[in-house]
Amino acid sequence: MSDISVIMYHYVREIKNSRFPEIKGLETELFREQLKFLKKHYNFVTTEEVIDSVYNNYKLPTKSVLLTFDDGYVDHYNNVFPILQEFDVQGSFYIPVKAVRDHKMLDVNKIHFILAAVFDKNKIILDIKFLIENSKLEYNLHDFDYYYKKLAVEWRHDTAEVIFIKRLLQVELAEDVRGKIVDFLFDKYLQINESEFAKELYLNETQVKEMLKGGMHIGCHGYNHFWWNRLKAEELEKEIDLSLNFLSEMGVDISNWTAAYPYGSYSEEVEKFLRQKKCRLAFTSEVSLANTSIKSSLLMGRLDTNNISKNSNELPNDWYKKSN
Repeated sequence: MSDISVIMYHYVREIKNSRFPEIKGLETELFREQLKFLKKHYNFVTTEEVIDSVYNNYKLPTKSVLLTFDDGYVDHYNNVFPILQEFDVQGSFYIPVKAVRDHKMLDVNKIHFILAAVFDKNKIILDIKFLIENSKLEYNLHDFDYYYKKLAVEWRHDTAEVIFIKRLLQVELAEDVRGKIVDFLFDKYLQINESEFAKELYLNETQVKEMLKGGMHIGCHGYNHFWWNRLKAEELEKEIDLSLNFLSEMGVDISNWTAAYPYGSYSEEVEKFLRQKKCRLAFTSEVSLANTSIKSSLLMGRLDTNNISKNSNELPNDWYKKSN
């Protein structure tokens, strides 16, 4: 049993000079620089080695680090995969099936690009206010001011306005009404065909198979990218089974399947279900080191890429010291 540093990535791309310079992610060159830093101070491990550590007492090296990538972006094939091969490092990629197979945008990504497309976030908020007021009776909603007072609180690197939009449209409202609002805003501000945008944004099946063949680990991130802890038992089972069927078709070894909770949405019930389905590892979005005990195997914390230096010449930070 040991602690390891598991790092979580999402967008890895050329951001500043792109169509959407406000997208929050990691510049490709900074990813390369971060890998140089990690190679100096950590020991890269594979997901399979972590599984062996949990279940077969395999001894991981000191200062072990594992790289994970969520949401199935084409960034991971175009930008990440070649660099990982260059450094001889495995990445673990957690893919929502709907985005890759059905070319449908995840709501979370629609929200990212709505925010990136509109400089004045108050325009979005005024639209939301209008839509909430017009949907109050149909969906039994509170007044707009109730939601704004509850949710508009500055947090981490986001303004109160951005946090309000994210929290309202990602979690606060019921799935049907928030989907309706997100679709309206996406159509208004992006003015682009959703299917074509999805094909541009996400991996395709050929790329997934090539990454798997190239030594990468491919894991479960659900079908729809729903909050797993909000699903009924039969809905969660369907969500996981659809994902496992996809992974099997891609050529993944289902006897060693792993998962990353969408939005970090775990609970005791979800953990118990994953254990029944023989999930080997599951990663949360809790900012912490991961522990390789069997008890913690489905509640493994991760560090955000922003917790780790992006300068290969810097000294290790506090996370490194804790993993000694």
